[in-house]
Amino acid sequence: MMKVAVFSSRDFDRQYLAKANAAGVHELAFLESRLSLETVALADGCAAVCVFVNDELDENVLKSLSDEGVKLVALRCAGFNNVDLKASDTFGITVARVPAYSPHSIAEHTLAMLLTLVRKTHRAHDRVREGNFNIEGLMGVELVGKTAGIVGTGQIGSIVAGILRCVGCKVIASDPKPSSECIDAGVQYTSFDDLISQSDIISLHCPLTPQTHHLIDQGCVSSMRSGAILINTSRGAVVDTRALINGLKAGNIGGLCLDVYEEESEIFFEDLSNSTIQDDVFARLLTFPNVLITSHQAFFTQEALHTIAETTIGNLTSFERSGAALHEVDKSSIGNAG
Repeated sequence: MMKVAVFSSRDFDRQYLAKANAAGVHELAFLESRLSLETVALADGCAAVCVFVNDELDENVLKSLSDEGVKLVALRCAGFNNVDLKASDTFGITVARVPAYSPHSIAEHTLAMLLTLVRKTHRAHDRVREGNFNIEGLMGVELVGKTAGIVGTGQIGSIVAGILRCVGCKVIASDPKPSSECIDAGVQYTSFDDLISQSDIISLHCPLTPQTHHLIDQGCVSSMRSGAILINTSRGAVVDTRALINGLKAGNIGGLCLDVYEEESEIFFEDLSNSTIQDDVFARLLTFPNVLITSHQAFFTQEALHTIAETTIGNLTSFERSGAALHEVDKSSIGNAG
């Protein structure tokens, strides 16, 4: 039986991982703490750690994990941009992930955010709850006939493209590896720069890599169509948040939907309702009426959590039995992220 420290665990993690581990194959030690250099000692006596998107796995943490005897990092997500892969290779730590848990969860949340923003249903809901049935200020826009640009047409981006075509959008896309499925469906591929300048709606579905860090920067924001809507359900650092604020103030960005934020680790997944948010940039975002933010919940469906748990336990079991996880991160991807 392998002992596993499960960092950043919440009630839903405990529920689904415990169910997937119902046979008691592994000893799961659930920890609410995020993994960091300050908390790494909690993995003492564990052969593996199970981590999430905001856990820190830099060189110092990985060295400390190695010193504790940890041989496996099991990610409960697809992305691995928070892992120093060179260091994991140096210290002989295998890194495994959940490569595809439910692309429909992310895609459907993308549509939900877009429709909420353009039809202002969140504001209407708040008014009605207070007995205010005035519809002044709630005028929306239709999606039909709009040009939607999809940046990244992997599984999630391809599904979003299909959904937006179904509601009447013209869909264009940018990706170094165009999807034959999207091409067959009528999606037109173009350059990234042309996509930015031609789109009424821009939806980001690319991994965070050194090449995509701050992909949406000040120059990019300035090139957008006036009033364009930007949606990010990928990784927070794909966009430069300060550039977004400038774009909102200038009117280049007519609406912004964020399920991720580049400094989210100190904010998301926590109840700060009785606290003062110390991040001034994030606090500024909250002042705009045309900004919709959710707390990294696009993945958060029953179906996705089931798949994440089953795949994670499968990675742990495979590693214990054979020394290789089912879904190891390819070390040739060093310097990249998923």
